[in-house]
Amino acid sequence: DLANYTVRAGNYYITAPQTGYITQAVKTGLGELIKEGESLISIMPADFDLAVELYVRPMDVPLVNKGQKVRFMFDGWPSIVFSGWPNTSYGTFGGQVVAIDNFVSPNGKYRILVAPDPDDQEWPVALRVGSGAIGFALLKDVPIWYELWRQLNGFPPDLYVEPASIQVKADKGSK
Repeated sequence: DLANYTVRAGNYYITAPQTGYITQAVKTGLGELIKEGESLISIMPADFDLAVELYVRPMDVPLVNKGQKVRFMFDGWPSIVFSGWPNTSYGTFGGQVVAIDNFVSPNGKYRILVAPDPDDQEWPVALRVGSGAIGFALLKDVPIWYELWRQLNGFPPDLYVEPASIQVKADKGSK
């Protein structure tokens, strides 16, 4: 019996697979039973890279590319934005698109991840995970008439085809 109690006493400790901070307790309360492999808590890693999660309408996704520059206003930081002149804006921070999801999120939009731009000023040190941000991305250049027509008719963007991508197929009947 002593060996049995010794093994059971060792089961009171649960170790996490990584170092980090507890963000949410899934099981709460005293004396709850848990099964092997069941989630108990949610952990945020101690060493993490910040990124901003933005959502883009499906008709605007073709206008966003990896490596594209994006500007942000973070909640809690004063900012003055001059539309069209990102270099004269105050309180905005730069980022680059690092990932674009291949599928639509439950909210009906595509998710893009934006990391800090190494060529721009650093993001605030006091910035916390989960804080809000508003992003501004300059999309591809198109004529104003085309953009107005596209928005009014609900057509997808960037319908232009590169001349090199057009392939002429030979007519099989003329030999």
